[in-house]
Amino acid sequence: MTHLDHAGPLRYRIEHLRDRLAREEISELGVRIEMHGSCIVLWGTVTTPACRDAILRTAAQELADLPWRQDLQVGGVQPPDQRPEELS
Repeated sequence: MTHLDHAGPLRYRIEHLRDRLAREEISELGVRIEMHGSCIVLWGTVTTPACRDAILRTAAQELADLPWRQDLQVGGVQPPDQRPEELS
């Protein structure tokens, strides 16, 4: 099989992973999933380390036996520690 023979099934598996990330308890829509050459890449920013771990577990299930890598960053979504600026 050539790379083009895999295009349909790869797209299906990527879309299935996107669907799971959107509808399951992870509900993380900020993750991008793209093909880079023959490798699938997950990248983006997530809210917590636990969320990143859940995404990676789901990706491992959905992308088993396929080459993939991740670049998921944890971004803090905490309120500022300072008091609001006082305007006069």
